[in-house]
Amino acid sequence: MDRDRAAERSTPPDAATRIGSRPVLKTTAQTSSRMSRQARRDTKPEIELRRRLHKLGYRYRVNHPLSGMPRRRADLTFTAKRVVVFVDGCFWHDCPEHGTSPRNNGAWWAEKLRKNVARDRETDAALDAAGWSVVRIWEHEDPDTATLRVVGALTAAASSGDCT
Repeated sequence: MDRDRAAERSTPPDAATRIGSRPVLKTTAQTSSRMSRQARRDTKPEIELRRRLHKLGYRYRVNHPLSGMPRRRADLTFTAKRVVVFVDGCFWHDCPEHGTSPRNNGAWWAEKLRKNVARDRETDAALDAAGWSVVRIWEHEDPDTATLRVVGALTAAASSGDCT
């Protein structure tokens, strides 16, 4: 009986076990396989935006590291104009319209997604403080609208007189 109580106390309620201070999720092989195939870059919405901007004559860097922010990259970076573009996935960045909450390991995922959003806001603030314009586009956003938003930011950056 005492062993049963000890086992109950050592197993977190969200079905995760811990190695040190890090939770290790219990997942099925199917879920693990599906998650490993999630694209980190070159997603369909990102490629569509890049095609449209390139067709308009804009040139940019893809998956460019952000200076002073280790392990963070912008989807598109216009270095001369100091404009960065992020194409955010609805799941990973907790879209208010399309974000979902996984049923398995719900508490762990809620914390993970909360941290993703907090990191996004921290990145935005750091870039803004460094004089960069940040454009965030949701993956579900119409490509024409997204392109116009990026062109608007680039035009505003050119007319500010700070850079050419």
